[in-house]
Amino acid sequence: MAKDSKLILDPLTDNNPITIQVLGICSALAITAELEASIVMSISVLFVMGIGNVVISLMRNIIPSKIRIIAQLIVVATLVIIVDQVLKAYAYELSKTLGAFVGLIITNCIIMGRFEAFALGNGPWRSFLDGIGNALGYAIILIIVGFFRELLGSGTLLGIEILGDPVAKTGLYAYGYENNGFMLLSPMALIVVGIIIWVQRSRNKALIED
Repeated sequence: MAKDSKLILDPLTDNNPITIQVLGICSALAITAELEASIVMSISVLFVMGIGNVVISLMRNIIPSKIRIIAQLIVVATLVIIVDQVLKAYAYELSKTLGAFVGLIITNCIIMGRFEAFALGNGPWRSFLDGIGNALGYAIILIIVGFFRELLGSGTLLGIEILGDPVAKTGLYAYGYENNGFMLLSPMALIVVGIIIWVQRSRNKALIED
């Protein structure tokens, strides 16, 4: 039971796929300008990793080693197509916002890495937990980054005004929140991720490389 719980908990902290393994950085930089997009991408990866790990685990004894990468790509591509079609059917505007990054889930190093490193050598239940744990680790970073970028960049969260109306000037006076457009640029996502990594290593010295 303890081993099973570690599959969920480790990727959330000391083995996070983004801050420790430095995987899945592209989407963390590209789609976190809005919290809603971060949440939807997180849910999408959660679905693909959880189901994908189980499918690969079930097929692990019948997949010829020479074509295992092709088989893994077929599985993840099928799941991503399902996600893409659901988004287009029920959240079309958000689907356009995410654009090509939904399709690029197929090449997400976290997913392919867990297929190769874990699902091919473990049973369906443990593979499912591993997929969910790593997807949650990925999700928590995306949501934190999306939270701060939208809040400080637009003054909103999920499109709802939080920090007041955009600044309005009347003579010598100004009121409201002046949006910091710099926070919406991709480099700021990298800086926010860097701050998270710094905080994480400050709390756990064992994570600091020699």
